[in-house]
Amino acid sequence: MISLNFSELQLQLRHQDNRTTVFCPVRKKWIVLTPEEHVRQYLLQYLISQEKYPLGMIAVERKILVGKQTKRFDIVVYNRHHKPWLLAELKNPEVVINEQTLFQLLNYHQALPSNFWLLSNGHQTFCTAATNSLQVVWLDKLPTYDF
Repeated sequence: MISLNFSELQLQLRHQDNRTTVFCPVRKKWIVLTPEEHVRQYLLQYLISQEKYPLGMIAVERKILVGKQTKRFDIVVYNRHHKPWLLAELKNPEVVINEQTLFQLLNYHQALPSNFWLLSNGHQTFCTAATNSLQVVWLDKLPTYDF
């Protein structure tokens, strides 16, 4: 498991009409702040400000075809060749990270192969490196973005 410290990060929040929205720097718009969106925005801030992942190489909530179903991935970070490099699946903090959540991420990986997979509910974060030998290597820190 990877320990991510979100305590020094600040989200840009706005309160109106009895709801809270958060500004997403990737989508460049205000999004309703659900528990899962809260995790997504803190992780985005962490990747951009702490890990120095380039904002222009990150995509959020885009449609992909998984089998015959249309789904949306949470976050994909692309490498400098614009190929998926890190695929992240995020959950509401109340959702336990287990085999079922990992299976969902693996289904997305089949549709969108990437070098790294990240799974987080904000409290628990796991990251793996996919190897060519179909082995999974669990990491103790996030991968460094290769410019």
